[in-house]
Amino acid sequence: MRISSVVFSLTILCLSGGLCVAQSPAAAPAASSAPTAPAAPSGMLQPSLDVAQQTLSAIKLEKWKKGSVRDEAEANIAALLRDLQTNVPPLLTAADETPGALSKVLPLSRHIDALYDVLLRVVEAARVSAPPEQITALQQALTGLGTARLALSDHMQETAAAQERQLNNLQSALQAQAASLHSAASATPVCSAPTPV
Repeated sequence: MRISSVVFSLTILCLSGGLCVAQSPAAAPAASSAPTAPAAPSGMLQPSLDVAQQTLSAIKLEKWKKGSVRDEAEANIAALLRDLQTNVPPLLTAADETPGALSKVLPLSRHIDALYDVLLRVVEAARVSAPPEQITALQQALTGLGTARLALSDHMQETAAAQERQLNNLQSALQAQAASLHSAASATPVCSAPTPV
C-alpha cells in the first residue's frame, strides 16, 4: 500500500511538472498583437466603378467618327457595362465577406486589372474618334479606376505582410514551446518504479 502511494505521488509530481512547463509558453502567442480588421475592398473600388459605369453609359457613340475604331470601342463598352453589372458584384461580395483572405480578394484584383485594360483601350479609341468632352470623361474614369486598383493592390500587399508576420510569430512561439518542453523533459527526473522492500 505504501509503495503504491509513493508511485502515485511521483507520478503526480512528474505530470504536474510537465504540465506547468507546457502551459507557460502557451501564453506567448496571446501576447502578440492581433492584426487590425482589414478594409473592405468594395469601399476602395465601388466609387470608381460607379463613375466608370456612369461614364460608359453616357457615351454617345453616334458622335464618334465612323469606322472600325468606333465599332471596336462600341463592343468594348458593351462588354464593360455587362461585366460591371453581372461579374463584378459577386466578386466584390465574396471579397467583402472575408477581406483578409487573399484567396477571395485576388480574383477581384485580377478582374479589375482586366477591366482597366479594356477601359484603357476605349480611352485610346476615344482619342482617335470621340469628341473632347467624352475623351475627358473617359480619362477621368480611367484615372479613378487606376487609383482604386493601386489602392487594392497596396491593401493586398499589406495583408500579405501582416499574415507573414503573424505566421512567423506563431512559428517562433511553437519553436520556443518545443524547446522548453524538450529541456523540461530532459531536466525532469525519470520516474522509475521503486525498489521492493
